[in-house]
Amino acid sequence: MDYKQGRYSGLIKPISFSMDLAIINLAIFLFQINLSNHYVFMMYISALWILIAIKNHFYEIQRHTRVVQVITLLLKQISLFLVVLYAFIGFFKQPNISRLALMEYLGLTFVLVGFFKFLTYFLLHKYRSALGGNTRNVIVIGKTAKTKHLINIFNHKLDFGYKFKKQFKIKDEEASLDSCFAFVIENNIDEIYASVAELSNKQINKLIDFADNNLREVKFIPDNKDIYSKKLKFEYYDYIPILSLRTISLQEPINKFVKRLFDILFSTFIIVFILSWLTPILAILIKLESKGPVFFKQSRNGFNYQEFSCYKFRSMTPNTNAHLFQATKNDLRITKMGRFLRKTSIDELPQFFNVLFGDMSVVGPRPHMVSHTNMYAQRIDKFMVRHFVKPGITGLAQVSGFRGEIETDKDIINRVKYDIFYIENWSLLLDLKIAIQTFMNAVKGEEKAY
Repeated sequence: MDYKQGRYSGLIKPISFSMDLAIINLAIFLFQINLSNHYVFMMYISALWILIAIKNHFYEIQRHTRVVQVITLLLKQISLFLVVLYAFIGFFKQPNISRLALMEYLGLTFVLVGFFKFLTYFLLHKYRSALGGNTRNVIVIGKTAKTKHLINIFNHKLDFGYKFKKQFKIKDEEASLDSCFAFVIENNIDEIYASVAELSNKQINKLIDFADNNLREVKFIPDNKDIYSKKLKFEYYDYIPILSLRTISLQEPINKFVKRLFDILFSTFIIVFILSWLTPILAILIKLESKGPVFFKQSRNGFNYQEFSCYKFRSMTPNTNAHLFQATKNDLRITKMGRFLRKTSIDELPQFFNVLFGDMSVVGPRPHMVSHTNMYAQRIDKFMVRHFVKPGITGLAQVSGFRGEIETDKDIINRVKYDIFYIENWSLLLDLKIAIQTFMNAVKGEEKAY
């Protein structure tokens, strides 16, 4: 296979792997850990680093991998390595080992491994975009909206390192697919991207056979086949392959525990250090301007569609329509103090009590009024998917421009899309990113914050 010659990307993983092993072994000698046998310790950490890396796919970073995914891999690797390090003390009965020095060693390891991992990541991106190296020749089979978008990515995302060569519109006759195969061989094409919607089952099988027999990679674009557009989970029941249409990572016990711990710590911090002194001040200001309670309580739908009482600082004069109609621009029901509270999102702060009580999360799909939830459940496709997880004070949809008043169905449809993406792709880093972005938006002010 001459077309594979001259490709050096296969060296990247071994070099990164060797560099990391060198770091974790050489860094030992920089600290007074009080090891009785350095060689046993080095063999121990090397073997377990390798096992953890294989389990976490630590070196499986593709050219299209995002930075946040790299950070997640790094945190997982170091967290498990931490457990392994301190397990050495008990496993090998080494009571004289300095726990502090061991932690300092772990910290340096984390910094150095992370530095070289990101250095490699960014240098490769720069190498592809600026120098045109480490590239893959690709073709696209099919002519649809998604193939057009993919070609646009190939042509403009130069740091991915894909060289788009040609697009094929496959007709029913076999000759058109054969001409595509001839082009692949003649032009040393590395990867073939094919639209599932444009090919018959017979053509798909023929394409797979060609790719296997000629050591080319073939990848399929879901396109108009709606079932393939979802995040699928592949499992075996004995020998029968089963596809699950949606995986919800927050249903996993460990993820549920991590998110709940984050919610408790975050909400406790806000309640103790902010609401404890801010609430009395706001209570006086709210009361001075208009009669009525300091807090506004409203029924909303949460996890599993169950109703709960959502709390806010009152920003309107008491009215009978509060539970039926959303606030609109220049809404006469909003008080002067309330306008400030809503503009800065301070009116939402009492919802941290909802988080502490377990009705809400810091981050998640925003809950709607019960009347609106019932309406959208009937009108908007997949709206109910949002209730697979707890609602949040803020969410991915809100920081992506879809907060506040819903003026058209397009607003709620886009909100649902972002919420479903969040549910299917949750991570603690994503929660932190959304929380930080929410704070930044509150400081800058948002157009629909009224």
